[in-house]
Amino acid sequence: MATLQVPVDRATGTTGSERAAGRIWRAVRSNRKAFSGAVILLIFAVLAIFPGQIAPYSPLDDNFGRSLGPSAAHWLGTTANDQDIFSQLIWGTRETLIIALVTGALSTLLSMIMGIAAAYLGGLWDLTLNTITDILLVIPTIPLLIVILAYLPNNGLVPLILVLVVLGYSYGARQLRAEALSLRGRDFLEAARVRGERSLYIIFVEIIPTMTSLIAAVFLGTATYNVVAAATLQFIGFGDPNSTSWGTMLYWAQNGEALQTGQYLWALAPGFGIALLSAAFALLNYAFDEVGNPALQRVKLRPSGPRRSAVLLERIGARRAR
Repeated sequence: MATLQVPVDRATGTTGSERAAGRIWRAVRSNRKAFSGAVILLIFAVLAIFPGQIAPYSPLDDNFGRSLGPSAAHWLGTTANDQDIFSQLIWGTRETLIIALVTGALSTLLSMIMGIAAAYLGGLWDLTLNTITDILLVIPTIPLLIVILAYLPNNGLVPLILVLVVLGYSYGARQLRAEALSLRGRDFLEAARVRGERSLYIIFVEIIPTMTSLIAAVFLGTATYNVVAAATLQFIGFGDPNSTSWGTMLYWAQNGEALQTGQYLWALAPGFGIALLSAAFALLNYAFDEVGNPALQRVKLRPSGPRRSAVLLERIGARRAR
C-alpha cells in the first residue's frame, strides 16, 4: 500500500509542519500580547485538568448556607442553592474549555475539508461545497442554533458540540478556500503534479503546511466564538442544567435572580471567566497574524542611522518583490 512521503529539508532535517510550528512558537514568544494569551490559556488548562486538587469543595455540595457573602471559607460566597461559587467556577472551567477546544478543532477540520479540498479539486466539488458554505454564511447562526436545539430529544454536551461544529465552520471555510485558490497555481504545486503526486498528497503535504498560520487563526477564532455561543445557549436553557460549566452557572444565577437580590459574584464570576478565556484566544491570534502577514513581522536591525534605513528599505523591497 502506498504511503504519503513527507518531504524533509536536508539542511535542517525538519518537515514543513515542524518549520511552521517553529515559526509560530517564535512569534508567540516574541509577541507580548500573544505570550500573555498563552499564559492565560495555560492557567485555564491547569484548572481544567486538576479541578479536584484546586477547588476547596465539590461543585454539587449544597450544605454551606444560602447566599452567603465572601469569606475565608467561601472566597466568592455561596449561591441561593447553598453551593460554593468559587468551587463551581473552578470545576466549570473543564466543560467550558472542552467545548472551546473540541468545537474549535472539529470546526477547523470541517473548514479544511470544505474549503481547501473544494478549492483545489475545483469543478463540481467546488460548486457544491461552496454553495453549502454560502448558505450557512447568510443564515443568522444563534437563532438557527436555538431552533435546532429546541427540537433535539436531549440538550446534553454532545448535541451542543455537534450543532456548534456543523453550523460554525462556514466562515473559516471561506477564508481557507480563498487562500487555497491563491496557492493553486503556484510552482511548487505544479511541480508536485508533474511528479505524478496524488491530490490527497498535494492537499495534506504541500498545501496545508503552507497554510498553518491561517488554519491556527481559524481555530482560535472559532473557539472564541463557540465559547460565547455555548455559554449563551446554556444561559437560556439549551444545555444540561445539571452539568457544571460557566454557562450553566449563568443559567442558575438568572433563575435565582442573582443581580436582583445583590448576589453579584454569582453572575459576574462566570461572566468574567468567559471574557478572560475569549481574550486569551484573541491575544494568541496576534502571533498567527504576525506569521501570516509579513507586514506585521518585526524587523530587528543592529545598524543605526543611514545604514539602518538602507537595510530596512532593502527588506521592504524584497518582501514586495515576493
